[in-house]
Amino acid sequence: MGKVAAIQMTSGHIVEDNLAAAGKLLREAKELGADIACLPENFSFIGLKDADKLQVAEADGRGPIQEFLRDTARQLKLWILGGTTVIKGDSASRVSNASLLFDSDGKRVARYDKIHLFDVTIPGRDESYLESTHVTPGRKLVLADTPVGKLGLSVCYDMRFPELYRELVAQGAEWLAMPAAFTVPTGRAHWETLLRARAIENLCYVVAPAQSGTHTSGRETYGDTLIVDYWGQVLSRLAKGTGVITADIDLAKQAETRMRFPALDNRRLGLEETAGVSA
Repeated sequence: MGKVAAIQMTSGHIVEDNLAAAGKLLREAKELGADIACLPENFSFIGLKDADKLQVAEADGRGPIQEFLRDTARQLKLWILGGTTVIKGDSASRVSNASLLFDSDGKRVARYDKIHLFDVTIPGRDESYLESTHVTPGRKLVLADTPVGKLGLSVCYDMRFPELYRELVAQGAEWLAMPAAFTVPTGRAHWETLLRARAIENLCYVVAPAQSGTHTSGRETYGDTLIVDYWGQVLSRLAKGTGVITADIDLAKQAETRMRFPALDNRRLGLEETAGVSA
C-alpha cells in the first residue's frame, strides 16, 4: 500500500510564482506522508493568451521548470508527476504538452505527451478553444512503475476517450493520473462523472489534480480535485481553492475486487462485423 497526493493550484502567467506555489504544496504533500505527488495540467504556466506558451517552452531535459521538478523531487525524496510542462517541438510555432514523472532521486522516468487536444466550442457559451493551434498531439501510450503501482499517464481531455484507458489497463496500469485544467461549464456537467466512469469500467484508481479558480488571464477553471478508487468511490476531494489531498492506494484490495468481479476478463473483443440486411 502507498499514498498518493493530488495538488490543486490556480496558476498564472509568471513561471517563478507558480513554481514557488507548487514547491510549497509539494512540501505539504511530503509532510502528509505521500509517496508520490501529482501536480495539475499547466501547473507552471497559464499565459495571458494561448500563444504565450511558445515563449516559455523548454528544450527537452533542460530549463527552469524541469530543473525545479528534478531538484524538488531529490530534495524532498518524493516522486513527482509534473502535471504538464510545455516542451519545444520540431516547429517554432508548436510545442508538446508533456506530463513528466520524476523519481525520488530526481531522475526523470517517464514523459507522456497529451494525445487528445482540446479543440472545442463550449455549448451555449461564447467560449472556444483550439489547443492544436500551438500544440502537437502525442502518439504513444506511456506507463511507468512507481512506489504505489504501475501508472498509466494521461492529461485532461484524454479522459473523454475510454479506449485510451482500456489499453493502458490491458498493458498493466494499476492507477491512472489525469491532471487537468477543466472549464467550468464542462466541469460542472461532466468532470466527476467521467472520472468515476473511468475508475469503474477499468476497476482502477484514478487521481485527478486540477486547476481551480480565476487565473491572471481571466480564464476560470473548475477545480474539484479528486482521488477515486477502483469501485468508483470518491476517497478524497478538494472542491475549490488551492491545496493538497491524499489517499491510500491499496493494490491488494483492487486485485481482489478484479478477481471477484471479473469485468475486465469478461470483455468480448474482436467480434465479427454485423452482416448487412439483404433486400
